[in-house]
Amino acid sequence: MSAKNLAKQIQQFEAPAPISWKHYLIDGQMHTWNGDMEQVYSPMGPINDDGTTQKQYLGEAPTLDEAAGLKALDAAKKAYNNGRGYWPTASASERIGAMEKFLEIMKTKREEVSTLLMWEIAKNKSSAYKEFDRTVDYIEDTIEEFKELNRRGSKVARKGAIISQVRRGPLGVVLCLGPYNYPLNETFCLLIPSVLMGNTVVFKPAKYGVLLLTPLLEAFQEAFPPGVVNILFGRGRTLAGPIMKTGDVDVLALIGNSKSSNALVAQHPKPNRLRQVLGLEAKNPGIVFDDANIDLAVKQCVNGALSYNGQRCTALKLIFVHKSISGEFMKKFSKAVDGLKLDHPETDAMLTPLPERNKVEQMQAYVDDAVAKGAKVMNTNAGAVSDTTFFPTVLFPVNNSMDIFHEEQFGPVVPIVEYEDLEEVMDSISQSDYGQQCSLFSENQATIAYAVDNMVNQVCRVNINAACQRGPDYLPFTGRKDSAVATLSVHDALRSFSIRTVVASGDDQKKLVGSVISSGESKWMTTDYLL
Repeated sequence: MSAKNLAKQIQQFEAPAPISWKHYLIDGQMHTWNGDMEQVYSPMGPINDDGTTQKQYLGEAPTLDEAAGLKALDAAKKAYNNGRGYWPTASASERIGAMEKFLEIMKTKREEVSTLLMWEIAKNKSSAYKEFDRTVDYIEDTIEEFKELNRRGSKVARKGAIISQVRRGPLGVVLCLGPYNYPLNETFCLLIPSVLMGNTVVFKPAKYGVLLLTPLLEAFQEAFPPGVVNILFGRGRTLAGPIMKTGDVDVLALIGNSKSSNALVAQHPKPNRLRQVLGLEAKNPGIVFDDANIDLAVKQCVNGALSYNGQRCTALKLIFVHKSISGEFMKKFSKAVDGLKLDHPETDAMLTPLPERNKVEQMQAYVDDAVAKGAKVMNTNAGAVSDTTFFPTVLFPVNNSMDIFHEEQFGPVVPIVEYEDLEEVMDSISQSDYGQQCSLFSENQATIAYAVDNMVNQVCRVNINAACQRGPDYLPFTGRKDSAVATLSVHDALRSFSIRTVVASGDDQKKLVGSVISSGESKWMTTDYLL
């Protein structure tokens, strides 16, 4: 099917009313911005004969200046007050109460946020609502894990002549920068645990997916004390760089790419004091062995490589297929890709337009480079449909001379490598700069056992006969090498945004310690058990 015919198939829907959002949250106050504004357009709209998209206008958001960013930082510093502010010294019950209030208000915004997820970043309908619902579940689960953390901390231990109590305390001021592909869920996987642990936050949304966070600003304002959560809009270079240069940021929480994180860390004058919680690039491989169930492998690889157009750090971005089955695999895989539906997110199609500007050109450049070096385009519908829409392209055979063999494409181009010697595959993966996840496809016990033993020290999650994925959220989510710093999960994120702190005394002080605890005057030295 031609690109023009594919373009004609994309349905049109009525966009939500444009939002002129001029507010930002600093120190518990909703400020109004009267300066430059960023125009927000959807990647969807009617496609012209020349392949350009008549992008739907969605609204505008502030382009704040450096002064506003530093004002937000000052508010977060004041609220933290070197660990002596109200929020870092608040009881666990007080923090839980604020978070539950936020969650109660957030639940009323489901329709607004999910609709904007579809229109701003072209996330299909079921995925948009799922992202909202999953985020609600994540907050509820994090609250429960926070209670359990405090239950364990309520114990007073006695070993030899020392009495001690160990709890986790906050780290300070957090600069939180979320990604565009999961602008609600992955951002909140950073923001929620950091706030619950008593940190204060300066948060800036990603370049794409800005308006969808505006329905929640009043919830943050109403639920949390002044300065605990400060929300900015604008460009990262204008806001994040100057904030980091002050040296007043204690934690950089970022999901994005290593180039951005390295640039920000380099601007911090005291990097040894900076805790980093980072989710970065990945080049997750799939290995299809000669004893694999080919139909299962094809199904999982298509889903793993192309869900949300491959715009996921957990996407399968390089697939190795054994030579003895490569012909059958390629035939079935290419047919399955060509059978995918490309349409407007409202139709719940698996494939949708791409929100990043120039993304289509980037995908075409990967294809052109690979074809020039010997690869072939294996599927019929491949290529650009418009300047914002690109039907997935399957490349085969790919080799290590091609850019896409090494670089994270983060989009709908699927490189497939044919192999005979498994050791060459293992060597390639071990030499990669990335180490988040992999997928193994085999029905043979010995094959899986060998492959698992070779992969667990290369990546942080090995998926057996399944695509790479983040969830469920109780599992650790991290990566080796350049793919991550720190671990995110319901359990681990609370620890990533905190530090163990000990209060200890000699056995001769047990009467005093007991009096402090029983008096209830200390929020830290308490044996209260949270229900």
